Parts: sequence; structure tokens; C-alpha cells
Amino acid sequence: MPTDDSRHRTVFNHEQFGNRRVDVIGCGATGSRVALSLAKLGIQNIHVWDDDSVEEHNVANQVYDICNTGEYKVDAIWNIINNATCTSVCRHCERANGSQQLGDVVFLLTDTMFSRKEIFEGALKFKLSTQLVIETRMGADNGRIYTFDPNRLSHVVAWENTLCGDEETEASSCGASISVGPTAEVISGMAVWQFMRWWSIKQGAQDQLENEIIFGLRTSTMFITRRF
Repeated sequence: MPTDDSRHRTVFNHEQFGNRRVDVIGCGATGSRVALSLAKLGIQNIHVWDDDSVEEHNVANQVYDICNTGEYKVDAIWNIINNATCTSVCRHCERANGSQQLGDVVFLLTDTMFSRKEIFEGALKFKLSTQLVIETRMGADNGRIYTFDPNRLSHVVAWENTLCGDEETEASSCGASISVGPTAEVISGMAVWQFMRWWSIKQGAQDQLENEIIFGLRTSTMFITRRF
């Protein structure tokens, strides 16, 4: 049976959202949480993209359990979401590279800056089929959430000006990207909230989205926001 959304219906009504398509590209620390949260909101047309398998170190910072080790992430998240909500997401066990057709809303959550640039340039930039892009970046104790219209020139230029090379991103001593579960929870929650706010604005709510949110979690939480 579908998820009982009575507790959040006044904030987000999935029936009004209908069968619009939401793509979650990357099912890692942030993406796995975003996909599960979207399903719990009652969204039915979710597409998940990832060509990686679950490894033991993923259990510490992603939604997967140790029993998922060795499974493709899209298969594991399909099972987790189906067990939790009876929602059957559409699985794409492949690397998104900008050649694919994407949906109304895209969460761009891959683990390299190069892949984000590639996907945006090929599949999102000035593509009328996509109305909203949400892209996130994570350090050990900080994060950024970008929410923008890929068909609005000012948004595209402002977002592209924030891009950096992969060599500039925060990394651990072993060279792997730093990924901390509690930080990913904050980022994924804020990303989904930005999506809900965007939809409420589409429905006529008097609100205005921040296109960039930057936060830190050491000592006292600090937020900096701006609009493009």
C-alpha cells in the first residue's frame, strides 16, 4: 500500500505533484538518503543512477546495511525503498554522462566535479524538460546546496562560476573523498526541503528560494545564503 502521508500532506502533497519524474544521480552518502526521503514523501516516479556496488566502508555513511555489501547500489536502494514504502523506483545501473534523457527535477549528486560538469553540459543546460536542478557538495563538517533553474541564464552562469576542479575538493589522507554520515544527513535533508519549497512556490506559496546555501557544523552552526 502507498505511504501514509497524512503527517506531511499540508507541507507536501504528492498527489498534486503527480507523476512528474525525479532523477537522483549518484546513490552515495547524499543520494541514497535523498532517494529514500523522496519515496517517503510519496513520490512515485523516481529514477536512481549509479554504476557502483556497495562496499563495507559505505555502511558507515550511507543508508545501506552490511548485508547489502557486494550489491549494486541501485539494486540495494530499490530494495530499501520498496521495503520501507512499497515504492518501486526505476533503476539505472550505469554511469550518467550527459547523454541520457532526464526528468522534471534532477538531484545532481555524483562523487566528482568532472561528472557533474559533464552531466550538466550534456543533459541539463538549457534543456526544457528539466525545471529544477539540486546539486550538493560535502566536506567532513560543512556542505553546500545549490538549487537553480537550468534554463535561466543568470542561474546557469552563477552556478558555473562556483565550479572547481576535483583536485580542489576536500579529501582524506588515503585520497578518497571525505564522507561523514551526520553531515550527509544534514545536506540531504536540506536538499529535499529545497525541493519541497520549490514545489510550494510552483503551487503559489509566497516564498523565494536561496540558490546557494553554505553551512558549517563546527562549534556553532553557520549558514550563508544567496540568490542568483
